[in-house]
Amino acid sequence: MQRIALRLAYEGLSFQGWQTQPGGRAAQDVLERALAVVAGHPVATICAGRTDAGVHALAQVVHFDTASGRPDTAWTRGANANLPAGIAVQQTSVVDASFHARFSATQRCYRYLIWRSATRHPLWAGRAAWVHRPLDVIAMRQAAVHLTGQHDFSAFRSSQCQARSPVRNLSVLELTERDELLCIDVQANAFLHHMVRNLVGALVWVGMGRRPADWAAQVLQSRDRRQAASTMPAQGLYLTGVQYSLPHDLGCWPALSVP
Repeated sequence: MQRIALRLAYEGLSFQGWQTQPGGRAAQDVLERALAVVAGHPVATICAGRTDAGVHALAQVVHFDTASGRPDTAWTRGANANLPAGIAVQQTSVVDASFHARFSATQRCYRYLIWRSATRHPLWAGRAAWVHRPLDVIAMRQAAVHLTGQHDFSAFRSSQCQARSPVRNLSVLELTERDELLCIDVQANAFLHHMVRNLVGALVWVGMGRRPADWAAQVLQSRDRRQAASTMPAQGLYLTGVQYSLPHDLGCWPALSVP
């Protein structure tokens, strides 16, 4: 038996999220069907992080076990030949049997894109959130400082979150301006359900002047989701990288930067 790790990219609007769905329209469903064609047997995959419907991935990591002796190129080219246009395998690696795409991961990296303009842009529809009001990025950066570090992020998790603990270590929360685009990079050991989109929602409220920068700290300390801002749309969110430590280091498998 051999364990294979894959790095995937997919466009979130084409699928009902990552996790398998009864109608077979999730990214996991189409990937497992494609891999089964190559393997010649049913394939069950495990991913580094389940993404919601509409969320994109440039570097989703998946592993599966197979008894089929196929070269690495077969898992890439063969799978892609049987996948729809919205998803593709980018890289393949044979890994040790102790490797686990989810539990071996030490860091997960996301980027959220916001199109800041009085008018919407058709080419960013479904690929970036649109905020038509000016945003005070300096104030947003001040608010971000209050949110980094190890905290109880209960105020930024969804009511459907099934994580046993709300404590996460948020190591990166950085904002970069690229003309009309605002890129918000987030990195942590793991994330709660909707955590990134809720963090960005808080920063946007601060940027619009609806709350002061230190309000972010108050919300964090409250541990009350009702005190926080609205959840930002899924379409602006990208899974951009997953890191693994030795002996499972895959070179981080970072994706190309977005945009």
